[in-house]
Amino acid sequence: MNLKKQDMNIAETILKQLGGRRFAVMTGSKSFIAGKNSLSMRLAKNKSSANYLRITLNGKDLYDMEFISIRGVNMTTKCIKNDLYNDQLQNMFESVTGFYTTLQPRRGQEILTF
Repeated sequence: MNLKKQDMNIAETILKQLGGRRFAVMTGSKSFIAGKNSLSMRLAKNKSSANYLRITLNGKDLYDMEFISIRGVNMTTKCIKNDLYNDQLQNMFESVTGFYTTLQPRRGQEILTF
């Protein structure tokens, strides 16, 4: 398997673990880019003021999330979370950005009724 195909597979896996197409629709994320062992995307306006996210598969087979603000030629790292398991990606994204990634309640969460 060549490097580019491997990077595409890793990026597709990361997006699938985030929630796939539903994740993109729920969060307004767009411009998905596969990089070396990573997935990058543009973010909609959120509480962290980051407009870019890079998720990288590190050497420990865990994920690093880097929330970045890019304004013109200035790049500022807003938040870095290292060594996350795949099942922590959605919760970490939600806690940093304030966006929900799914309409489904997770274990330990109640369904709100009105």
